Amino acid sequence: MIGADGAQLGIMSAREAMFKAQEAGLDLVKIAPQAKPPVCKIIDYGKYRYELSRKEKEAKKKQKTIDIKEVRLSPNIDTNDLKTKVNAARKFLSKGDRVKVTLRFRGREMAHMASSKHVLDDFAELLADVAVVEKAPKVEGRSMTMFLSEKR
Repeated sequence: MIGADGAQLGIMSAREAMFKAQEAGLDLVKIAPQAKPPVCKIIDYGKYRYELSRKEKEAKKKQKTIDIKEVRLSPNIDTNDLKTKVNAARKFLSKGDRVKVTLRFRGREMAHMASSKHVLDDFAELLADVAVVEKAPKVEGRSMTMFLSEKR
């Protein structure tokens, strides 16, 4: 049992603890209910919940979310178009995002999936100075996907 001022009041029954909390005009809150014996504290419960929510918000502010940006390509892409897509991916990577490179196949392009893998390999090679392949190219239905992340 911990008092309102932070002083240790020792081990006591739940009824005694509840009486002391009512006497102080505050709430009895279990801080560590799984401990043996459970640790309780006499505090204002509303204020306690407010402090917890503030700590959560602070922790949320400090963490960085990593987004996944997607770049879509086609199997018969021209070199200049590929370079434009590479520059877009380079910009995403510099901001700290992961890049999902998708090679979409339509119609007859499906028959030549294996021979189109070089497009993704070229893409990864052009970004080799700033990015590393996180997940190798993998066929999923009508598309082939690869994930790139910033080099550390």
